[in-house]
Amino acid sequence: MQMQEIEDLAKAFATARTELAQRLQELRDEQEKAKRRRLQGIRNAVVRFKASHHELREAIEGSADEFRSPKTRILHGIKVGFVKQKGKIEFTDQDAVVGLIRKHHPDQFKALVKVEETPIRKALGNLSAGELKKLGVKVTDDTDAVVVKPVDGEVDKLIDALISDPEIEAARD
Repeated sequence: MQMQEIEDLAKAFATARTELAQRLQELRDEQEKAKRRRLQGIRNAVVRFKASHHELREAIEGSADEFRSPKTRILHGIKVGFVKQKGKIEFTDQDAVVGLIRKHHPDQFKALVKVEETPIRKALGNLSAGELKKLGVKVTDDTDAVVVKPVDGEVDKLIDALISDPEIEAARD
């Protein structure tokens, strides 16, 4: 294929991308208009939601006797009551805890203590090919690959989201 043909194909791709970007912008504009029309109602609903949530929490906290047995109930599709919290494990001296685990629970040491030594691939990527060879590290899949990437990148995330959208995929089939 000649460079002129590739240039023509690149132009067609750029035109299709521009059309898609314009249509996406029109969609965003329509969404923004709809959002502005509905925003006050949404804000009012959020205020009511927060107030009713706060009021319900206070009522439950003030009525602990009602939730002795059972501790929770489902009312109108909402689970209310009290649940036992998992708790938080804290320690200040990690080495002392490891030592005490080794002393008191040697049979469970591997289950209770994480010991890990692994090479960091990203850091290894900064070494030269010679240095990597000395370490027994091989570099694979470092061949040239085709690139088709717009340089402005403004709408690429939105396009990627649309391309992976199941509804868009279904329409394409």
